[in-house]
Amino acid sequence: MITKKTRLEEIPVNAALLNAITPMGLELKRNGLVIGENSGRVYGVVKYPQKVDYGWLSRITNLPGTIVSISFKPIDNGSFIESLSRSVIQNRGTAESARDPLTQKRAERAALDGERIMVQVDQHGETVGLLSIAIMPVSRDDSAFQKVCRKTESTFAMLKCKIRNLSNLQREGFKQLSPFYATNEQIEEIIQRIMPLSTFVGGFPFASSGYNDGTGYYFGRDASGGLIIIDTWKRGGDRTNTNMVIMGVAGVGKSTAVKHIALSEYMKGTKIIFIDPEREYKELCEALEGDWVNAGGGRGGMINSLQIRPAPVDDEDEANRLYRDEGNGLGDMVLHIKNLEIFFNLYIPGLTDMQKAILKECLIELYRQFGITWTTDIRKLSNTDFPIFSDLYKLIMKKAGEKEKTRKESEANVYADLACLLKDISDGSDSFLWNGHSTLQTDSSCICLDTHDLQNTSDNVKRTQYFNILTWCWEQMSRNRTERVLLIADEAYLMIDPNVPQSLVFLRNVAKRARKYEAGIAIISHSVVDFLDESVRIYGQALLDIPCFKILMGCDGKNLQETKELYNLTEAEEELLASKKRGNALVMIGSKRLHVVFEIPEYKFKFMGSAGGR
Repeated sequence: MITKKTRLEEIPVNAALLNAITPMGLELKRNGLVIGENSGRVYGVVKYPQKVDYGWLSRITNLPGTIVSISFKPIDNGSFIESLSRSVIQNRGTAESARDPLTQKRAERAALDGERIMVQVDQHGETVGLLSIAIMPVSRDDSAFQKVCRKTESTFAMLKCKIRNLSNLQREGFKQLSPFYATNEQIEEIIQRIMPLSTFVGGFPFASSGYNDGTGYYFGRDASGGLIIIDTWKRGGDRTNTNMVIMGVAGVGKSTAVKHIALSEYMKGTKIIFIDPEREYKELCEALEGDWVNAGGGRGGMINSLQIRPAPVDDEDEANRLYRDEGNGLGDMVLHIKNLEIFFNLYIPGLTDMQKAILKECLIELYRQFGITWTTDIRKLSNTDFPIFSDLYKLIMKKAGEKEKTRKESEANVYADLACLLKDISDGSDSFLWNGHSTLQTDSSCICLDTHDLQNTSDNVKRTQYFNILTWCWEQMSRNRTERVLLIADEAYLMIDPNVPQSLVFLRNVAKRARKYEAGIAIISHSVVDFLDESVRIYGQALLDIPCFKILMGCDGKNLQETKELYNLTEAEEELLASKKRGNALVMIGSKRLHVVFEIPEYKFKFMGSAGGR
């Protein structure tokens, strides 16, 4: 008999499959748990605000790195009304007995909210129920886990909800969250709270979080953690321009947000020009291999205010033209003389009407001496073809002498007084800024015009140079309609002079017309109050209204009140600004309003430098 021996073949172990089907380990701790390789912690919501915003639950359910359990059980309305009535009576008693005005106000508001809900339930048949919310942050990395926990706690605090770490109840909390367990009675005793059905339904997320233009760049995250992708150059609907207004007190992250936006725009090919009074953007500009220019008196930063620059003129068939030829085809020169009127009004606020008239007459004669007339093609001239302030001073002094010789003493005195007023700018303490041919020349994609050295000068010098720089920037923005240019005008309030509103008119016109030249302007300031002073409000408010992008960060006092009235802020939006939480902003994109958290990628901080904005 022949016997056959069967040989059993060894089957190799599939480690990946084994890992997939092996039950996940669960380690329970007093204040947390470990699920496989992930750390977790179960929280329960134990208190809700009397009044909540529409969509409030979306901010909870869209928190990244969390698992949320929400249950709602309808209950008898009668018992609820009885309980709520006791709460209203208690709050009324607190409001009457409280000595602290804040406590009194809060108690009155709570009582009014309670009465409103009672009417809603009793008269309108509102359904009420027991709401239970449990949430568990989860993460593999310990540092990331702590960050998710802090984010969870801060989000609930912003919603005015109180959450509690379910210590010694992590097992029961895990069962509450798990889809394969029924609700846990022990947990629900702790976290169940009475809630109107409309509040629950109104807070439930029926739309996804975030905001996406489809093109553009990462801007930040919304309050729910959703990504915000913005293309500032997108047009359509109420998106008509790329202008921005960025407001916020010191320390709320305003400079960080500006640098973040500037870097993103630069990487998308936008030319960036900074007007920098606080020397905050020098390191950023140098990191991008741009041109940093000392426009506060540096050798390479001279801008000759008497140099006529080409002025963009609107099309003849365009409605509501802001710039137009005046009289017999007058173009660049007449528009520049109008800008010079603003320049001298800012520099010498006390000029009389007679002095203004003589000054204008002398300017026209001076240009004629240099061969420049109303019809001269300015584009064919070089920087050295234009007069400087010492030339103007000499001309006025000459005319004063001529009038004196003809014994016209009154006229001679006017010329002499005018020459005396122009002495500083031509040969005195201010000549380093303006008496010379333009030396500022750059074709870089990133330009920083630093005016920090003007800090110790008078207000009129600061305002005048700010305006002078702005006219140069406008030329850069309007000379090429195919090149995207973003002008970031920091501390724009420096340009405001109640006695010379024309400077704000110029800035407003730039903001209105920038879109036609594929350009945008970002107006940055610490306060809206400066722009809403009664003497300049008609122009200042336009500067705050025109931009499609409004980034409002922390503020307080009168500034907060003015902002609230200007932009019709809701109570929640007002509280967001009043909290002055760093990196948080109310962002308006056209008519869309978002609570944005600026979470800046780490690599960007390497470009930002150490001066502000960190």
